[in-house]
Amino acid sequence: MIPNTRRIRIRDFEVGGPLPIALIAGPCQLESLDHARMIAEGLSEACAPTGTRFVFKASYDKANRSSLSGTRGLGMDVGLEILARIREEFGCPVLTDVHEVHHCARAADVVDVLQIPAFLCRQTDLLLAAGETGRVINIKKGQFLAPWDMANVAAKVESTGNQSILLCERGTSFGYNTLVTDFRGLTTMASTGWPVVFDATHSVQQPGGRGSSSGGQREFAPVLARAACAVGVSMLFIETHEDPDRAPSDGPNMIPLTEMKDLVARLSSIDQLVKGMV
Repeated sequence: MIPNTRRIRIRDFEVGGPLPIALIAGPCQLESLDHARMIAEGLSEACAPTGTRFVFKASYDKANRSSLSGTRGLGMDVGLEILARIREEFGCPVLTDVHEVHHCARAADVVDVLQIPAFLCRQTDLLLAAGETGRVINIKKGQFLAPWDMANVAAKVESTGNQSILLCERGTSFGYNTLVTDFRGLTTMASTGWPVVFDATHSVQQPGGRGSSSGGQREFAPVLARAACAVGVSMLFIETHEDPDRAPSDGPNMIPLTEMKDLVARLSSIDQLVKGMV
């Protein structure tokens, strides 16, 4: 099991240490208010039987698409309005990516968690601006970094006085258009003291694998999620959609919404066993 970590509060619940696993889940990008409501309702129903807490995630802008033709999202104005409505209506914390320094303070007025994309995880000014908001900061580990490199990344945020940091594993580049997960890295990152999130769906992504867009092997996402629970991570990150093959981005690695209830139940069982609660 991974080393004991700090406990981090996300709105009205805590994660870290021996606490039950929580979920970060939602569509890759926001499509509409009605669509976000539908996904949030599905996640509420999926998590209710096990009492699993979840953070609703969705991006208002996907700034690092494979090609110029990729759909980026609804933009900050509309996106933050939708996230605010989801937060209010469902009572769940919400998360979104930030790509620019000037995004941080504005997004922090609405969301509970700011997420630093993997490609930007060493951008000092972005990390400092995010940390200064006082919000929980979920930092995706760059596909190009070693797990121990995340100690320096987290230190940048911590230098602002922010003590609410999550470190997220999302796979490591393995040749061209392929990622691989080294589960030793989860323990290494947890040794920093910060809770570790495992991103099951992006870890099975095939970056740029379709030429102008990324591919993925969604059938392996539940397998990796179960393995991460066996290690004892604090949170799981899983993107989901009612029809992944028609999703505007990351469809090949997203889990169908109808499968989330059974998946959450299995993951919760493993988590309870590993953390000694049964």
